[in-house]
Amino acid sequence: MQENSLALKKLIEKSRYCVFFGGAGVSTESGIADFRSVDGLYQQKYIHPPEVMLSHTFYEKHPKNFFEFYKTKMIFPQAKPNMAHIKLAELEAKGKIKAVITQNIDGLHQMAGSNVVLELHGSVKRNYCELCHAFYSEAKILESNGIPRCSCGGKIKPDVVLYEEGLDSNITHQAIEHIRKADLLIVGGTSLIVYPAAGMLDYFKGENLVLINRTETSKDDKANYIFRENIGEIFSEI
Repeated sequence: MQENSLALKKLIEKSRYCVFFGGAGVSTESGIADFRSVDGLYQQKYIHPPEVMLSHTFYEKHPKNFFEFYKTKMIFPQAKPNMAHIKLAELEAKGKIKAVITQNIDGLHQMAGSNVVLELHGSVKRNYCELCHAFYSEAKILESNGIPRCSCGGKIKPDVVLYEEGLDSNITHQAIEHIRKADLLIVGGTSLIVYPAAGMLDYFKGENLVLINRTETSKDDKANYIFRENIGEIFSEI
């Protein structure tokens, strides 16, 4: 563990433009379940598969059922940043991490103090009325009974990318530009299965690609370094 942390520390110190790309595994040490592990969200039994209940079609046709699932399985108001979030924020403050690109929607990177955070799949922290576009926090969603409504009567939609919806083109462009500029790309807590997000790694042409994940990823053959430990444990030693 210490040997891997030391190797990563040296790579970061040497780097001129380091970018972090993370997935659900970054937040598991904060008590937020991932999707595809043995205890992940997709391994649990529901009336409909999670991919269906988190789709745009299901949101439109069955909003009450959507919000019942969403409030209990996608929002974790008590979750706090772990050492991975905290160390990444510290490294940004020191000018070493130029951007955090995340597939997570929990807002923990910002809570830890990171400023340049590109949320590919949106955030549970932001919610908007579909009619007047008024902003609401996650508290409004959690406190609501049934379908959350704005004072104007409109339905409040979480600012998260559902299945069947496209990524924000501006966020995508920024993420790709950071990856293109990077000489060190650290990828953590993701098996790189979800596209189009995972495809962004193809834009990396830098010196070192580091993968930190408990299981194999689709980019293992491209990596210069692969660490199989928990990402929070690796970063806690830096």
